[in-house]
Amino acid sequence: MTTNAPDLLAAIVAAARRVTDVRSVRTPERVLEREAAKRPPRGGAFAAAISGGASPRVIAECKRRSPSRGILRQDYDPAAHARAYAAAGAAAISVLTEPTFFDGSLAHLQNVREAVDVPLLRKDFIVSRYQLVEAAASGADAALLIVGALNDAELRELLAAANEIGLAALVEVHDHAELARALDAGAAIVGVNSRNLRTLDVEPAIHERLARELPSSVIAVAESGLKSRDDLDGLEGCGYSAFLVGERLIAEPDPGAALRRLRRAA
Repeated sequence: MTTNAPDLLAAIVAAARRVTDVRSVRTPERVLEREAAKRPPRGGAFAAAISGGASPRVIAECKRRSPSRGILRQDYDPAAHARAYAAAGAAAISVLTEPTFFDGSLAHLQNVREAVDVPLLRKDFIVSRYQLVEAAASGADAALLIVGALNDAELRELLAAANEIGLAALVEVHDHAELARALDAGAAIVGVNSRNLRTLDVEPAIHERLARELPSSVIAVAESGLKSRDDLDGLEGCGYSAFLVGERLIAEPDPGAALRRLRRAA
């Protein structure tokens, strides 16, 4: 007799809902809105950074832990890593803020915002408008929306809310059905993640398969499983504008130097 593998995405989303409920009681949304108004998000700058300028355009990630590999870095210092990434030519920087499975924190995002001026992505499991306002109040210019974590109504509502707040939305998909849902909802930036968040399996070939279905009007971002400059060049030829790279960089002794080598390698 076989048993189904646990659905990791469902567990993370459930935790995100619980944590957000607690935070929304502690800090009302109207308080966050006042904080966000002090520095409006630059969603347009994020979109421009990942679609123009010198290639390869890398969204370099600050992440202490992952469910698949555990602790990636004991001496995790997101502000220092972000400064190194910016100096190495990162088009944008992604900061993990999910606390339960990734050891993330909104404080990490705030510290990175104080350290660098490049566009920032809040990478988390966004399930409510409240989290988008949190992202803006903490200095993000963009937020991740994972199609597999949302129903169609939620996805449309969160896309509209992000646009209202001024955040760019990186809409993440893993398969053909999710891509169709993202496009139907009006996603302008689509991230194709080769990692299945339900099982953590990585299928690099999904990047090329889904690239054939991405309209030219969409800014396409490849995520996960990217190891070398050859990987980036090949996917750029398939139509990807930018590449989100996390574990490949953060686990290196010097993440900034690792990004510099990745971008300069012939």
